[in-house]
Amino acid sequence: MSSSYKNIHQDLIELCGKNDPKAQFKIYKLYYKAMYNTSLRIVKDAREAEDIMQEAFLSAFRNIKKYKGEVSFGAWLKRIVVNRSLDSLKKKKLELFPLDNELYKLSEEEENQSVTYSEEQINSIKKGIDLLPTGYRIILSLYLIEGYDHEEIGSILNITASTSRSQFLRAKKKLIQIISEKENQKLL
Repeated sequence: MSSSYKNIHQDLIELCGKNDPKAQFKIYKLYYKAMYNTSLRIVKDAREAEDIMQEAFLSAFRNIKKYKGEVSFGAWLKRIVVNRSLDSLKKKKLELFPLDNELYKLSEEEENQSVTYSEEQINSIKKGIDLLPTGYRIILSLYLIEGYDHEEIGSILNITASTSRSQFLRAKKKLIQIISEKENQKLL
């Protein structure tokens, strides 16, 4: 079995490698919305997310020959977008990970739970995520929404996988607290 990923858009990717503007535009159309949303979840600013997404596409097209097909093109591009989004936050000198010595134990059951939520609950969760401190919001988004595992998050953020897990659990705890407070305010 090959370690290479078979990309369904391989022909377009090869044409992009030859600087074909039509192929680049097609790739852009295929991925721009997902990449914009990825950046927006991290930077929380629509204009900045748009700029980051555009820069990421330009960078991807300039460096497309470095794409080896080990992961899907979308995953490769998303990594560029995530890194550029995080770089943007670092330039603002935001503290991403307020750490203390408290560690949380992650149970297998808790991580693999499947739950169905109503639209109202989903909206409440989205609003709660927006209110999280930046570091918590980033890890929660990378893990739950973008689908990265803790090893990958650790690599992206230059932290250990256990720090990622710990921050994720703290983020969940804080999110539950935020949502509970909002629900209590509604009842008053």
